[in-house]
Amino acid sequence: QVQLVESGGGLVQPGGSLRLSCAASGRPFSGYAMGWFRQAPGQERESVAHISRSGLSTAYGDSVKGRFVISRESANNTVFLQMNSLKPEDTGVYYCAAATTVMTIATTSRQYNYWGQGTQVTVSS
Repeated sequence: QVQLVESGGGLVQPGGSLRLSCAASGRPFSGYAMGWFRQAPGQERESVAHISRSGLSTAYGDSVKGRFVISRESANNTVFLQMNSLKPEDTGVYYCAAATTVMTIATTSRQYNYWGQGTQVTVSS
């Protein structure tokens, strides 16, 4: 079992920044790939960013490339999502996820088998 707890969401103005954190527990952190997804009201869940077990490989959704950065910190069993140049369309609930059955990096939701409860991000003036 892997437990995931997100934090860092909130209200931010367009052009601003936020950093989301996801604390993982339950299994050795190096044993799973991590990712972030988001879901806006009335829309499907969207892939945002992903990082491999080692942290050496990352992948991003087209809508966030160049603005968001995913990283992981093994010392604290935490994955981060640094979000810059935020836009109103970035608004949604952001979910952290863990994939324990992939060897390197996971990029689709069905590859992930553990999910956090989500944290709300609202980008508005």
